[in-house]
Amino acid sequence: MTESAQAHEPWQITLGELDEKMGVRIVEQSAERVVATMPVEGNRQSFGLLHGGASLAVGEAVGSWAAVIHASTMGRSAVGVDVSATHHRSATSGTVTITATAISLGRTMTSHEVVITDEQDRRLCTLRITNLIVDKK
Repeated sequence: MTESAQAHEPWQITLGELDEKMGVRIVEQSAERVVATMPVEGNRQSFGLLHGGASLAVGEAVGSWAAVIHASTMGRSAVGVDVSATHHRSATSGTVTITATAISLGRTMTSHEVVITDEQDRRLCTLRITNLIVDKK
């Protein structure tokens, strides 16, 4: 059986330094869906609103984690090639939930929609991330 045809254990999410500094917590993890939370406090810009860069950073992380989980089942990894975001509303306090849902899980590329919501389930930000599936180095 070739390496690409062998089944592999899915990668388990490990938080990076920025994720830890931002207070990210994992709630659920699979290639099809990753859910995490993050406090607004500590991630605000100078006007007291959730920083757009924090939303992009956490959204890209959560979408990429889902892609890496998918790639790991093929003995491979994933790297981001595109991310775009639309900010819909702001948050000043509380906890946000970040949910990455698979749009396409291919052998060479993945796409995930990432939605960030507040505690009232209002959409704050929508991201789309595309990851390239690559061989591990």
